[in-house]
Amino acid sequence: MISDSKPKTVRKNSGNRRLDSYLLEEISPLLISGLLVVILLFLLGALYEIVAPILAKGANPLLVLRLMAFSLPESFGRAFPIAVLFAVSLGFSRLTSDSEIKSILAGGISPKRLVLPILGLSFAVALISFLNNELLVPKASSVAAQIQRDIVLENPRVLVQEKAVFKDGQNRAIYIDKINADQSISGIQITQMAANAAPKEKIEAQTGKIERDSAQITLYNGTRITFSDARPGTISTFKELHLPVLDLQTSLTDNGGGPSSQAMRTPFTVLLAQINDSKARGISTYAEETALNRKFSEPLAAVAFGFFGVMLALFTLRSSSGVGVVWTVFLTFFYYATWSTFRVMGQQGAISPILAAWTPDLIYVVAGCVLWWLSSRR
Repeated sequence: MISDSKPKTVRKNSGNRRLDSYLLEEISPLLISGLLVVILLFLLGALYEIVAPILAKGANPLLVLRLMAFSLPESFGRAFPIAVLFAVSLGFSRLTSDSEIKSILAGGISPKRLVLPILGLSFAVALISFLNNELLVPKASSVAAQIQRDIVLENPRVLVQEKAVFKDGQNRAIYIDKINADQSISGIQITQMAANAAPKEKIEAQTGKIERDSAQITLYNGTRITFSDARPGTISTFKELHLPVLDLQTSLTDNGGGPSSQAMRTPFTVLLAQINDSKARGISTYAEETALNRKFSEPLAAVAFGFFGVMLALFTLRSSSGVGVVWTVFLTFFYYATWSTFRVMGQQGAISPILAAWTPDLIYVVAGCVLWWLSSRR
C-alpha cells in the first residue's frame, strides 16, 4: 500500500500540472489578443476624439505621434484587466462548446483546479499592471505633458476653442469668447482657482493673443480683481499684461478624469505624501484618496475577472455554448459603467473613496461566488 501511494501522488501532481499548462496555453494567446484589441480600441477612440481634431487645427503630426506613443503605458494599465476578462470568457467558452470542461470534470478533477491556474495568471497580470502604472506611467505621462505643451505653444489654436474653458498648469481657468482670423483672441476671462475654495483672482480683457512659439499670453485693455474670502479685494486696470504659460497643460489625454486622473499618474508614495499634507492643512482629499485606492483596485480587477470568468463557464456548462463575444463586450461595458459612476461619486465625496474604488471589483467577485454556489447545487 505504501509503495502504491507515491506513484498515485506523482501521477496526480503530474496530471494537475498538465491541466494547468493546458489551460494556460489556451488562455495566454487570447490574453495577448485581448490586450491588443483593447489597446486598438483605445487608440481608435483617441484618434477620433483627440488626434483628428488637433491635426485638423494644424498640429505637428510628428508631435502628435509622439504624444500617442507616450500615452500607451496608461492605456496598457487599463487594458490588462479587461484582457483577462476577454481571454477567460472566450477561452472557457471554447472549452465548454467542445465539451472539454465536462471531460475534465468527469475525470475526477475538482472545479477548484480550474480556478487555480487562472487566478495565478490573473495575479501575474495584476502585478504587471500595477508595476506599469507605478513605474512607466508617471515617466511617460511627464513626457506626454511636455509634448502637449510643445504642441500648444507651436500652434495655440490646437488648444484654444471659442466659448470653451481650459486650464493651465497653474490651475487657472481660461475662457475665450472668440478667435479672430489674425490669431488674436477677444472676450478673455482668466480665473485663478483654489482647491475647494473661492477664486483667488480674476482677469478680464477685451482682446489678447497667445504668442506663437512663446510661453505667454498677452492681454490688452483689461481689469484685474483679487478676492479675499470670496469678496473683491483690489481692482486694477491695465493696458497690457503678459501672463506666463510655460506650465500650460492641456486635457488632451485626461479622459475626463480631472484631478483624479492626474493623481493616478503620480507614484504611490508621492500621492500618499500629498494626501497627508493636504489633510494636515484641512484640504479635502476625496479625489486623491479615490485615486490611491484605484491604484490597487484597478490592477486587481484582473483577479476578479479571472475568478468570475471561470465561475461563469461552470455555470453555463450544461448549455455547451459558453459565453461568447457579445457577453464579453456586455460585461466589459458593465464594468466601465460601474467604474465610471463610482469613481465620480468617490471624487465628489458622495461615498467613501474605498467603496468607490473597490465596488466594481467586488461586484464581479460576489457574482462569481453566486455562480459557484448555483453551479454546486446542480
